[in-house]
Amino acid sequence: MANMNLYSRGDKWFVIANMVLVGLFTIATLYPFLYIAAVSFSSGFAAAAGTVVLTPVNFTIAAYERVLSEPEFWRSYANTFIYTFGGTAVSLLIIIPGAYALSRPQLIGRRFWNLFVAFTMWFNAGLIPFFLNMRDLGLLDSYFGIIIGFALNAFNIILLRNFFESIPSSFEEAARMDGANEFQVLWKVYVPLSKPAIATITLFCIVARWNGFFWAMVLLQSEDKIPLQVYLRQLIAELSDDEEFTSTLISAAYSVETVTAAIIVCSIIPVLLIYPWVQKYFNKGILLGGVKE
Repeated sequence: MANMNLYSRGDKWFVIANMVLVGLFTIATLYPFLYIAAVSFSSGFAAAAGTVVLTPVNFTIAAYERVLSEPEFWRSYANTFIYTFGGTAVSLLIIIPGAYALSRPQLIGRRFWNLFVAFTMWFNAGLIPFFLNMRDLGLLDSYFGIIIGFALNAFNIILLRNFFESIPSSFEEAARMDGANEFQVLWKVYVPLSKPAIATITLFCIVARWNGFFWAMVLLQSEDKIPLQVYLRQLIAELSDDEEFTSTLISAAYSVETVTAAIIVCSIIPVLLIYPWVQKYFNKGILLGGVKE
């Protein structure tokens, strides 16, 4: 931290206020995660009674035993990995070339195509036309439908396009002098220099795919194809409608709340593991050691 003696009186109060606000924001951000973790390790009665605040009450792993013993949980977990990483790979294969094409000054009708892509961020056909389109294409209740149907996001294309445009043309000119064609310029020049932007977009795609719920619930009918989020909803409904389970809640080692919390904890672990790896690319410069204009 910088020496506070170097600041004026007003600047000191400004820095202190910022630190307090950042601290409060951090606490507000972390508390939901800590609360969910505490509920997942608490007894069913304590969670249902609302006595869990920050730490587990009547510590138990019964909720995790209930969740991890279900074959459906592992199947839906595997499906979520398929949709997430398969979908992210397909998205990057579309986004990267698309952003590169839109960033080219020599693209015929470049302004029109950029506006055309941006237009889809503001307007779309709507839920029912999209569903009918997926149905007519035969993409209902299929892995391919979930992966390809949501592969493109205009915001990500525009974000990467802007990053491509910020790369000095000297790199491209040097590559073309060495005989590189358009594809080689993209994959050997622009992609390596754009790791921070691509890492950011990759994280956006992973989080969006991992949290996908509504369309997976609408488009998938087979139990063996549903992702983790849809399984979570079904399990909550199943436990809530189980009158025998509800009547014995006071003596139960787990409850709807603890099982839900356990699944949530299990579902966020992969994202928490991936995020630090992607984060290291965010603050890296792309032109270190490169040609200077």
